[in-house]
Amino acid sequence: MTSSNLNSALDEKVFDVVLTPHRSLGPAGFRLLLIGVGTVSTLLSVPFFLLGAWPVIGFFGLDVALLYILFRLNYRDARRQERVLLTYGRLLLSRIDPRGIRRDWSFNPHWVRLIREDHEEFGLTRLALAQREREIEIARCLGPEARGRFADSFSRALAIARRGPDINPLS
Repeated sequence: MTSSNLNSALDEKVFDVVLTPHRSLGPAGFRLLLIGVGTVSTLLSVPFFLLGAWPVIGFFGLDVALLYILFRLNYRDARRQERVLLTYGRLLLSRIDPRGIRRDWSFNPHWVRLIREDHEEFGLTRLALAQREREIEIARCLGPEARGRFADSFSRALAIARRGPDINPLS
């Protein structure tokens, strides 16, 4: 077997996933929600205006503006990503924050440990990669059930990577 065959076998992907936060309300739903809240606020502010309490209109508008700002911040946070790439020779964890700044960590799959913290009532609350004194939490954007499914599939992939590639010496 040549060293190039061994290197290509070690670089073969075993597990590759990109994790992103779940957002249940899409852009169209957000627009519809904002239009609905704005309409209701406008309709409710008209009687106050007619009674001479016109400053109330500003507070109704402030509610709509605050709702818009908070949802925009939420959607900005949804741009965060986490990629877990596992080959037979390396485990690469990459994080991209909402501003686009990327951080990478590299681990040896034979020495890395997967730390799970389960809670009876809430499920899998924490998942981390540990190697020597370094510990990095992963899959933070997932809920407990999804984090548990991710942990199970990642554990199986890590076991496969530790066994090593099936290399046929005759090829």
